[in-house]
Amino acid sequence: MRKADLPEILTIERLSFPSPWTEGMFLDELRVPQAQNWVVKIEFGGKALIGAYIIFWLVADEAHLHNLAVRKEFRRQGLANHLLQLMKQTAAQMGITKRTLEVRASNRQAIALYRKCGFVVKGRRPKYYTDTKEDALIMWADG
Repeated sequence: MRKADLPEILTIERLSFPSPWTEGMFLDELRVPQAQNWVVKIEFGGKALIGAYIIFWLVADEAHLHNLAVRKEFRRQGLANHLLQLMKQTAAQMGITKRTLEVRASNRQAIALYRKCGFVVKGRRPKYYTDTKEDALIMWADG
């Protein structure tokens, strides 16, 4: 992910989340040394489009997913799964086997994807999302 990717990423972000990240938030992630910021580019209609992106941190002995989204027209094609595998492999190269994330309790599609990738619910953060006061599920995966 590069600064030049942000216009496309911000469009995907706005169409994917009820409370999308701002440009400043993405710029902050690009400056954080422990942040891993990746995009998947897809040739579509004669040009390369960002099909998906992931942001995760490698901190101490865990990898923490911060953001993951797929462009609407490329959903259900395995891109999110691919990026979660990239997170797992990148962490493993650093000797990190624990992975974690928070997800809206109502986001059934995301929860199903995370379970498919080995994550299990280990806790709940009440009223975690300030926009809706919705709980977040805390999910963990090992290995």
